[in-house]
Amino acid sequence: MESAQQFMQFFTQNQAAFIALSIWSLIWKGFALWRASRNNQRNWFIALLVLNTMGILEMVYLFWISKKTVSGNTEPIDDKKEGDIGRF
Repeated sequence: MESAQQFMQFFTQNQAAFIALSIWSLIWKGFALWRASRNNQRNWFIALLVLNTMGILEMVYLFWISKKTVSGNTEPIDDKKEGDIGRF
């Protein structure tokens, strides 16, 4: 019970930080989910939707994993199969 009270006290003292972090995470998650959807990468879409990493996984996906598409074409540039999560 005491830890719940400590959390609520911490939250009320740092409310602006929590709001800023939530907005930061929401923006990155939206871009990453949009890219995964456009690239037909269902596994990445589900992982990005379920896991909350405060934008870290989303940035990794956007900058290193996802493939850019040819303008006007919704298919990824490379010929990987649907749902392929890329190299690790």
